[in-house]
Amino acid sequence: MLSAGIAPRRAVQLAALIAMMVAFTAQLVGALLPVIPLFIAASVVNLGLDLVLQHQQPGLLSLLGRIRFDVTVRQLLRDMLILVGLLHIDGINPLEEQAPLTITLLAFYGTHFVCQAVAVLVRRSRALPFVTRNVDATALGLTDAPPRLLYRQTGRRLLRFSVPTTAGMMITAVTGNAFWGGAGIGVALVLSAAGTLYLSTWLLPRKQVIGEQRALEWLDAWLAAYRPTVGMYFSGGSASAYQANMWLGTLAGLDGRPIIVLRERFMVQKIEATDIPIVCIPKVAHLMRLEHTTLKVLLHPANSGKTSQILRIPSIKHAFINHGESDKLSSCNPYAKAYDEVWVAGPAARDRYQLADIGVEDKDVVEVGRPQLAPIRPYEGAPLGPYTTVLYAPTWEGWDGNPGNTSVILAGENIVRALLADPGVRLLYKPHPMTGSVDPRAGAANARIQAMIAEANARRGGPLPGPEAAAELARRTAELDRLTTADFRKSADELERMRLQSTPEAGRAAAVEAAVAAWERAYWDSFPEWEHQVITDARPSIFACFNAADLLISDVSSVVSDYLTSEKPYAVANTSGLAEDDFRAQYPTVRAATVLAPDAAGVPALLAAVRDPARDGLAAARAELKEHLLGPSDPPSAVRFNEAVLELCAKADERRRRMESRLSGIPVQRQAAGAAGTAPPATGGAPDAPAAV
Repeated sequence: MLSAGIAPRRAVQLAALIAMMVAFTAQLVGALLPVIPLFIAASVVNLGLDLVLQHQQPGLLSLLGRIRFDVTVRQLLRDMLILVGLLHIDGINPLEEQAPLTITLLAFYGTHFVCQAVAVLVRRSRALPFVTRNVDATALGLTDAPPRLLYRQTGRRLLRFSVPTTAGMMITAVTGNAFWGGAGIGVALVLSAAGTLYLSTWLLPRKQVIGEQRALEWLDAWLAAYRPTVGMYFSGGSASAYQANMWLGTLAGLDGRPIIVLRERFMVQKIEATDIPIVCIPKVAHLMRLEHTTLKVLLHPANSGKTSQILRIPSIKHAFINHGESDKLSSCNPYAKAYDEVWVAGPAARDRYQLADIGVEDKDVVEVGRPQLAPIRPYEGAPLGPYTTVLYAPTWEGWDGNPGNTSVILAGENIVRALLADPGVRLLYKPHPMTGSVDPRAGAANARIQAMIAEANARRGGPLPGPEAAAELARRTAELDRLTTADFRKSADELERMRLQSTPEAGRAAAVEAAVAAWERAYWDSFPEWEHQVITDARPSIFACFNAADLLISDVSSVVSDYLTSEKPYAVANTSGLAEDDFRAQYPTVRAATVLAPDAAGVPALLAAVRDPARDGLAAARAELKEHLLGPSDPPSAVRFNEAVLELCAKADERRRRMESRLSGIPVQRQAAGAAGTAPPATGGAPDAPAAV
């Protein structure tokens, strides 16, 4: 699917590039001959095409910029060709009429470059060494951003301000009267000069934020007042934000004073609704200031290149909590041994790390369960309605080319075909978002599966929900979007968003949770119970699909481990080439599953066992495997996770006491530690939050 989407996009870009070259050529020919109609049409089309491409094809324009044919060069060339064209048109005196036009046009470009310089200065003046959210940053002097047309959109500003120039000189080309060209350039000059002066007001003291050093001192003071004890550290690309978001509820429920530490500025807006203070610190030198705070523990849901930087702080204990547990040994990354502890769901993951032999010692593995799985409802018996809902949620092909990673290529169509052949099945197909990103065969198979489902729905029929169901979904969608989509001006920059998000809306996180639950109910009610669904959006979540399903068919992945908390029947496709016994032995999550061969011949028997619990011989095995994979249900996972945090905090306190004891006997070290402002260890419960937070 990825390659299928790239080809049309490249075709559009190539067509746009050819059209631009044709327009420039036509403008040149029309100017030199001269052919006034061609000259005017080409000049207008050329500018209009560039304006459209600024919005529709920024990638193409970025490529042109890399070969030094950026927007400024293109507009200069267009204006030069216009002047050449006017020079060849009879009735326009080059010395008396065209020379003033040329001088005025140069003045316009002068103001444009001055505006660019001012925009650079404004951007630098509005750059803080950190970004915050849910933190009262009033003392930083945050102000609203300038209009983005002046502030950041250099190309669009030049093109839009050039419209009156081009229009005026085209009228001059028709009438032979240079007044219109001068008027057009004059309007452009006034717009550019006025814009530059307006933008310059952001360099005045009343609109400037405090400098870097004072800002860092403010951050130190806020951290000292807030006194965080436990945090989540996260770094990654924009598509990886879900790895952090799945832990927000768990982090908010901990005993202590939580904080979220990020490294990429864009990630601040990727974190979902939460009341937890968020601090993004991009530079390593500034990140090291956390060593002198009360922060004791950092939880890491993912590995990244920047993780090694925070691990250099010895006063903080680090636990790797991961963002999902897979049976594959490849999921046991050797990087894990860099953490103080590795937290896993249950005994299976502990065994997996020892089997992987990557240097993680067994004493450093802590079983905490999976607190995020609380929304998954337990098994309630065989389906009672006319339809058995089957969730087919294959994983993606992975980076290593192992044919056993995903069932989509070798078994996906057979599985779906067998399910669609049963008139009592309602299929929910939820492929992994990265399906087809590495192996085009997976993308092609995924597309064929979706086509099969659409065709099956076209053949199927039955009663439809009333219009009120669709209206309810639309209402719930609007409400959820209102709660989860930040309402910023288009011109808002980082500092303006910081100001608007300085204080979390009371109860917003709980309101979002309730809105999501209401949206999911409305979503399922908006479809007829007989209709198969292809689910490729983030909503409904995989947990919501778990709750709607009577049976899961998947691959060896964390999806299976999470689904097991419901103890519902499930099946795993075996496309590894291993014999079934070897497959079960190698992957613990398969031990309580029905194993499906690539031909999916076992689907009818699987469905029969789901519908008749007397035929389900794996119920006891699922209960046993659930505890092996996820740990005991009592005490609950959230309790065990919180206890693990408190124990690791205690270890951090013990280390600090040992270090203080050692330093107390070394005068030079004691003096250096005092100058550095080493934070004292916490001596009990968390203090009250400062009034500003």
